Amino acid sequence: MSLPKDHYRHIPSVGTLIAAAPTRDVLAHCPRWAVLQETRALVQAMRDGEEPIVTKDEDKDAWHQRLAVQIASRAQETANYSLSRVINATGVVLHTNMGRALLAPAAIEHMANVAANYSNLELDLQTGERGSRYEHVRQLVCDLTGAQDAIVVNNNAAAVVLCLSVFAKDRDVILARGELVEIGGSFRIPEIMELSGCRLREIGTTNRVHLRDYETAVSEDTALLLKVHTSNYRVIGFTKTVSAADLRPLADESGVPIMYDLGAGCLVDLGAFGLPAEPTVQESLASGADIVTFSGDKLLGGPQVGVVAGRADLIDKLKKHQLLRAFRVDKLCLAALEATLRIYRDTQAPSTEIPCLQMLGLSSESIAERAKKFSESLRGVLPGDWQMQLRSGQSQVGAGSSPENGLPTTLVAIATGSSQAATVETALRRHRPAVMLRVGGGELLIDLRTVDPKDEDALTAALGAVANQ
Repeated sequence: MSLPKDHYRHIPSVGTLIAAAPTRDVLAHCPRWAVLQETRALVQAMRDGEEPIVTKDEDKDAWHQRLAVQIASRAQETANYSLSRVINATGVVLHTNMGRALLAPAAIEHMANVAANYSNLELDLQTGERGSRYEHVRQLVCDLTGAQDAIVVNNNAAAVVLCLSVFAKDRDVILARGELVEIGGSFRIPEIMELSGCRLREIGTTNRVHLRDYETAVSEDTALLLKVHTSNYRVIGFTKTVSAADLRPLADESGVPIMYDLGAGCLVDLGAFGLPAEPTVQESLASGADIVTFSGDKLLGGPQVGVVAGRADLIDKLKKHQLLRAFRVDKLCLAALEATLRIYRDTQAPSTEIPCLQMLGLSSESIAERAKKFSESLRGVLPGDWQMQLRSGQSQVGAGSSPENGLPTTLVAIATGSSQAATVETALRRHRPAVMLRVGGGELLIDLRTVDPKDEDALTAALGAVANQ
């Protein structure tokens, strides 16, 4: 782009812009590096012809003030933490992009206490000798699931890789074709098996597998009979699967262990929330699995960890493998997991203390009442051409659980008048605190199932600020 000859003469210096009152004011509570970075970026944009320049001397003072206000706004945004709070009004309880399970207050308190102080992470306080970090949660897992032993790693993907690497390197793993799953982030079971150094032996068809398929496939090279819970999709109709209980006689006869990758790690009956039953960890072990792997931050309602529970001799092999250190869980996740598991062990109703279970357990009537009151509070802050109505809808469990089943809810549907709903959604997403909601049929859709009641005022304020800007 061709610029006028005197273009650069009119560009204010960095020093001039920083000396303007709005920029000076923001320096009182914003890091100097952020102010300098945004000031230099704005000056460079003017040099490149990407920002308009005022050339009349009588207008320059007001122009410099406007630029300073722009710098102050940008600098404040630049200086904010990247990882920040989000108000989740989508109705997706375990939203992977928003961090999945919220931690219980007891888990947050225990994690903060461990973070702020030295701890006995790998110290045996009885003997004064080095201890094992896995002991802090091992017995809790065993008590809750009936496992003989357990270890914890940094996520369930790591748990699967560790087990396959230890038990099946250079050997065959038998898996039904209908269980060759892919989860978020392109985590695919066949590729993970290849990475772990084992050989996939597919059996059956996509929709049907029989016990005889397993029996025919077992050989001297077979290391594991693997089952993978298809939590994020369902095959319905003309189908057949083989359970761990059905595989147990074959495992005993052949001496090949059964490994079950559950994924979600449920410890309670989801039927109590009106959802289809998910296989629990304790049921899976009791039915015949030798090793079960599962996540801590999904239906368990704890931190991001992967748990391996099962036979003591198999867990002992995992503990001795060098790869375990690469997947080692840190002290904060261990603290949060310990507190979460203690809730399951020590309370009569874990669903009253585990946030994700609390959300799943909210009745449609209670949400409808909240939605009615919330919509009434919104009427005073929204423009006159914006219209609201309450509408029946479905909340989702999320994190790949119960994909075909939702929970009945009441949506606050907002028609944004002359504004585009997608534009408003973008502004809310960029607001502080950020607000995530659904957009459908040209409307904003708010599901209060996943909004903490104490955040309703902040949600109202955000909607009002964005709607009237």
